[in-house]
Amino acid sequence: MTKPQIVLDTNVLVTAMRSRRGTAFKLLSRVGSNDFDIHLSVPLVMEYEEVLLRQLEQTVMTPTDVDNLLNYLCSVAYFHEIFYLWRPYLRDPDDEFILELAVTARCDYIITYNLRDFRGIEKFGVHAITPAELLAQLGDLSR
Repeated sequence: MTKPQIVLDTNVLVTAMRSRRGTAFKLLSRVGSNDFDIHLSVPLVMEYEEVLLRQLEQTVMTPTDVDNLLNYLCSVAYFHEIFYLWRPYLRDPDDEFILELAVTARCDYIITYNLRDFRGIEKFGVHAITPAELLAQLGDLSR
């Protein structure tokens, strides 16, 4: 099996920061482990930062923790610039840049809890799946 190429939707990071018990945290813990490659763009990192900082009260994280997490993600991810747009395609315009990144990076998956928001992306060769589905594909939900 080839190593999956993925983009993490912001809701996965938020969920992982709210609880260390779920599949989102389990998946985030495996970033950089050589099980899959993550892909980022500047707009996605900026969204991660804005949303995670806004959610601090609902987590045990500090602004420094958010900064450290983003620095780590940036250190292990492949970065891409987006040179074309075909908007609108998705029902939520705020998700368009995630799809554009996934297509540009030739990703296999967008990992998200909002599967409905990414309906129809298969035509671009990308599939929207949950963290649990990716962990199952990797053969281990118990790690």
